[in-house]
Amino acid sequence: MDLPWGDPRSNKFATTIGLITSDGPNKQNIMACEWTHHLSYRPGLIAVSLGPNKATVENIMTTKEFGVNLCATNQTILSSVAGGYSGRYFDKINALKELGFQFYKGNKINVLMVKESSLNVECKLFQQITFGDHVMLIGEVEMPLLTPKNHH
Repeated sequence: MDLPWGDPRSNKFATTIGLITSDGPNKQNIMACEWTHHLSYRPGLIAVSLGPNKATVENIMTTKEFGVNLCATNQTILSSVAGGYSGRYFDKINALKELGFQFYKGNKINVLMVKESSLNVECKLFQQITFGDHVMLIGEVEMPLLTPKNHH
């Protein structure tokens, strides 16, 4: 699926925190990732650069899929929890649910997505490249939603 220039979904990639959701050996997980980049319109490609030992990386390498949820302005607490704890030792999803944040199951991937984010994009792992001390996981867009509130 393409993510073309000028599309309102493409314009969401300005300067915001990516909330990366995954599932796998470390169970359902979410992490904050400031290094979230839109790489290509056709095909729609999104990259996240992560430390190679992160629970999220292990999940994505196992399942070959992940969610990119761009943080909305009212989700600063969510991003603090997602970025401040390891998914190996802390169930961030349930903690966030207890704080009132909501999730929904992806349409094309078996990963939770963050309700009311600025943008939700479901990705299948397209390529991985190691750069120095980080691994860039490139996802091909499977399902972008302009307004996640329309999701039932």
